[in-house]
Amino acid sequence: MIAPTQDHYQQIIGLCDLLPPVSVAVVHPVKANVLEAVIDAVSEKLIQPILVGPRGRIEAAAEECGADISAFELVDAEHSHAAADIAAKMAASGHVQAIMKGSLHTDELLGAIVRSDSGLRTERRVSHAFLMSIASYAKPFIITDAAVNIVPDLTVKAYIVQNAVNLWRVVFGFDRLPKVGLLAAVETVNPKMQATLDAAALCKMAERGQITDAILDGPLAFDNAISAAAAAEKGIVSAVAGDVDILVVPDIESGNMLAKQLIFLGGADSAGIVLGARVPVILTSRADNLRARCLSCALAVLVAAARQAGQIK
Repeated sequence: MIAPTQDHYQQIIGLCDLLPPVSVAVVHPVKANVLEAVIDAVSEKLIQPILVGPRGRIEAAAEECGADISAFELVDAEHSHAAADIAAKMAASGHVQAIMKGSLHTDELLGAIVRSDSGLRTERRVSHAFLMSIASYAKPFIITDAAVNIVPDLTVKAYIVQNAVNLWRVVFGFDRLPKVGLLAAVETVNPKMQATLDAAALCKMAERGQITDAILDGPLAFDNAISAAAAAEKGIVSAVAGDVDILVVPDIESGNMLAKQLIFLGGADSAGIVLGARVPVILTSRADNLRARCLSCALAVLVAAARQAGQIK
């Protein structure tokens, strides 16, 4: 269980101390910063990488940053599309337990994973979750979905919530239920604002057991979702308002802007992972620092271990 301190990075990394490194297909790692992140994650004993991509470009990137990759398996692939396909097949066959994005577009990587014949699809929709930690909020929290689903409808939002709940419980323990705030511009249901209707419906779905293992409330505006004082000022009586563990955004634009504002203006630590496939996908940005990439690898270790133990699907 993560203790309520300002810096949660080492605590989350420490959760992996008793777990074996995860075998990871690193897709198209042809940039120096990707290989630096791989080396860093290996040094933390989080991953056992298999580099998948054009051999010459990978070796050139390693030379550029002075990385010794001689101990890593390298699977030659002609280009990024081929590398993504090979990585998906390796994951479907059980050869690797996770996939890590290198220097290619997100939709290119996920396209190979969610294809009907990939062997990696489940009954759930894949979604992205940012695990965030910032000094101005008392505990780490999740923002979802800020990277994969562009304008999710109600059905997709239900999967987004459940994926995030599963991640939260893997990291923070199964002894309490996470509090999920469903964000909108206002905290009342307005028929002209689809986000408020979806939020209300998701709460009812949770009551009926269609979403499990969480406490949901919404619609909530951002201020009363994260501030108990703001919620009290507006007369909101809620077990979630002011104490959220998970923030569910209406669409990718609002989520992406919120997450990046917290990272680049607020100095938040972040980690990104895609859930809902048969293996976790470490999905990082080219602008991410090594700390963020390493934390993302730690999440993959925890998710892979929980899936193997049958704690989550």
